[in-house]
Amino acid sequence: MSPLYASYWRLIATCLISVALITGCGSGSFTSAGASSGGTGILVASISGSVADGYLEKATVFLDKTPTNYQLDAGEPFAITDQNGAYTLTIDAADIGRYPIVALVIKGVTIDKDTNQPVANSYLLSMPKNSVSGTASTNFISPITSQLREMMETGSYTSTQQAADALRVQMGLPGGTNIMADYIAANNTALHTAAQNMATLMGNQMDQVISMSGSTVTVDVTRYRSMMGTMFNNMSTVMGARSQTDMAELGRTMTGMMSSMPSSFRK
Repeated sequence: MSPLYASYWRLIATCLISVALITGCGSGSFTSAGASSGGTGILVASISGSVADGYLEKATVFLDKTPTNYQLDAGEPFAITDQNGAYTLTIDAADIGRYPIVALVIKGVTIDKDTNQPVANSYLLSMPKNSVSGTASTNFISPITSQLREMMETGSYTSTQQAADALRVQMGLPGGTNIMADYIAANNTALHTAAQNMATLMGNQMDQVISMSGSTVTVDVTRYRSMMGTMFNNMSTVMGARSQTDMAELGRTMTGMMSSMPSSFRK
């Protein structure tokens, strides 16, 4: 078991105890927690979806209620994806649309169903808070939704749809393409290939983005966002329209760029 995996599971165990003490073991689409018996009266919701570049089993998914740090903090709802990459989070109904969902893909632990092998590198995925839905299993998280979330974080777009349209154009995809959709279920090979390439680039940079100290995972958010911005500016390479040589060159450029940036943690 890798040190990252062991330490991260210690944190998860702590969170599980906290969640159990606060909410008990009940779940459901929408339930009231003690509304008529002196309880909190908080309306609880179950939201679900899946995680992929290929479907990802044993990824850690959580509602990031501290959305500036991209890491699982005590008390944040979380789940582990099943063999189909699926997850369900039990959260306060009032939190739907208020916070993004983040997925941590763990080196040597998370299994990519494209290959049925553990991933070679850890990396982070997410989806924008505006797209989180409590009405259906549509909360699909991928490298592409991660890019969309980072576009929204720039403040340059007035809506998720506007950002999605800009990303679709940058990716050279035809009008009407739903870049938020599950591209595996839709058999959209162009989006699937793009997601695979993005995951590879992200994984190759994670030693500059993620630090592990004991049970604490720290994310260098500035470097992470710089990495995602560089991928956005090089979508013709990411989409597979150019050679793997160009992909390798893009990876080297990203490594050099982030190595020259100040780090928020010591590696």
